Amino acid sequence: MLLNDLREPVIKGQTRPESWRHNHLRRLKLLIERHEQEIVDALKKDLDKPQTEAFFEIIALKQELKIAQSQLKDWMRPEKVKVPLSLQPGTAMITMEPLGCVLIIGPWNYPFSLTLQPLISALAAGNTAVLKPSEHAPATSKLIASLIEQYFPSNVVQVVQGDGSVAAELVKQPFDHIFFTGGGNIGKIIMREASENLTPITLELGGKSPAIVMDGSDLEVTSRRLIWGKGLNAGQTCIAPDYLLVEEKLKSSLLDKMKKVITEFYGPNPLHSENLGKIVNESQFTRLKHHLQNTHEKQKVIFGGEYDEEKQRISPTLIEVDDNNDPLMGEELFGPLMPVLTIKSLKEAISKIRKLPKPLALYMFGGTASEQQQVLNQTSSGGVCFNDVVLQAGIPELPFGGVGASGMGRYHGKAGFQTFSHPKSILERSFWLDLKLRYPPYKVDLRTLKRFLG
Repeated sequence: MLLNDLREPVIKGQTRPESWRHNHLRRLKLLIERHEQEIVDALKKDLDKPQTEAFFEIIALKQELKIAQSQLKDWMRPEKVKVPLSLQPGTAMITMEPLGCVLIIGPWNYPFSLTLQPLISALAAGNTAVLKPSEHAPATSKLIASLIEQYFPSNVVQVVQGDGSVAAELVKQPFDHIFFTGGGNIGKIIMREASENLTPITLELGGKSPAIVMDGSDLEVTSRRLIWGKGLNAGQTCIAPDYLLVEEKLKSSLLDKMKKVITEFYGPNPLHSENLGKIVNESQFTRLKHHLQNTHEKQKVIFGGEYDEEKQRISPTLIEVDDNNDPLMGEELFGPLMPVLTIKSLKEAISKIRKLPKPLALYMFGGTASEQQQVLNQTSSGGVCFNDVVLQAGIPELPFGGVGASGMGRYHGKAGFQTFSHPKSILERSFWLDLKLRYPPYKVDLRTLKRFLG
């Protein structure tokens, strides 16, 4: 990879025309449409994803492409800015220009969509890119490398494969932007390395996303949506509901319904279900197994708790948790384990949430309109969804990103275009009406100057 070669088309202005951008968005669209089955097969191999869940990744990319292709002209249109009377005659505007060559580091949980979705935004903004897919999803990484080489010139998009040491060397290079999706610990390293070159970064991280269940929720629907969100990709979703805060009077009924839903979704033995994926690798499985073993020892398993070391599978598990000091509340679980905490009021739920780092998503089921507003006013999170989970990420027009420990920067739709663009301010003035009072020797008194400048 030669960074100068990738930056050259941008420097020469070749990537600025709308036609160039549409051309490369079409290439990406063809890449996806012509190789859907290969994508599904790779995701099956890496994560044992059910075919439907694998298609979610393809659908997300198609939706993002559709928005970018239909709205690109509007996104690129310069924005006129009013010129104050004191600076007229003149014309001011903001124009969005490409940053240059960007680095996109993809995750292993949605290794195809979350590597290529930022690329859509980068190409729409007129950038070239280097992709670093996750080594923990090797089949998908290999496929991405092969397809990108087929569909894109080497001075527009390149793929670099390898482990963490390869990524570490990449982030030391003077890219014009680094976009990283992954965990907070690696995000800190990338931020530190990027600072050496003053490279701007976008960090899409995660965190412990809470789900509050209040009076007024439909418990049948709530249980289905919670279990679906927790079982999706075997819980390995950055915006999955990480733990549950449920009103005491609703708890017994909700848990009974959630138990039934787990069996309806995944059968009497979820470890053999074709609708439940596997944990990505031995390291992640061992971490989750350790939590499960501790939970079994404390006799805190409400339902589930089975695991298969050979297949790296864990059944959706409901776990009784007494307070925020429980080990299950110390990190994002990133697996099909659902801690359940009892609350007496919304005030208590908000207090527990605010004691933890700001999450990427916050969910609330039921409650009154004023209680929903209370949640919005008294908590901070990357996004909020009422009466459902995860689906907020499926709306391309909604900016997606974290806050605090859950990340910085945003993308999807126009927000992604803006992330990979520089808003350049431009002022053009005429040569006539060149007032001498602006030049030395200054003769205008301050009272007149204050009146003139407002």
